[in-house]
Amino acid sequence: MQVKNLLVVCVGNICRSPLGERLLQAALPDVTVTSAGIAALVGHAADETASKVAAAHGISLDGHASRQFTAEIGGAQDLILVMEAGHKHEIARQFPQLSGRTMLFDQWTGMKGIADPYRLSESFHEKVFDQVNAAAGAWATRLKR
Repeated sequence: MQVKNLLVVCVGNICRSPLGERLLQAALPDVTVTSAGIAALVGHAADETASKVAAAHGISLDGHASRQFTAEIGGAQDLILVMEAGHKHEIARQFPQLSGRTMLFDQWTGMKGIADPYRLSESFHEKVFDQVNAAAGAWATRLKR
């Protein structure tokens, strides 16, 4: 399957999914990568700590605005990558037509899910950055084939 449109999903769309979006977009310039949340803090910028940690690794989350996952947004995607198994189940429950194109962001790096760092320590955000970065690299390698 040729992936031209890819969506990264978490809960609030302010920590993990914006980071995953920016990492995948940098690695896959020919793919349109966006993000959304299943319970988005609509219109919010990326989390301050997530932005600080990303910036320390050369990734800018500037300009991000959180948006709510909808059937329309999901339906426009070739691939939907979620941060936790629960997100996958929630999308399948609400939008069963999208379950076949929904996979874990860490599909190739352990399939344990990537924990939400919201309101947690900077060191926890660092750990999440490392997990998202490794998983994005694994997806980029497979999608470039």
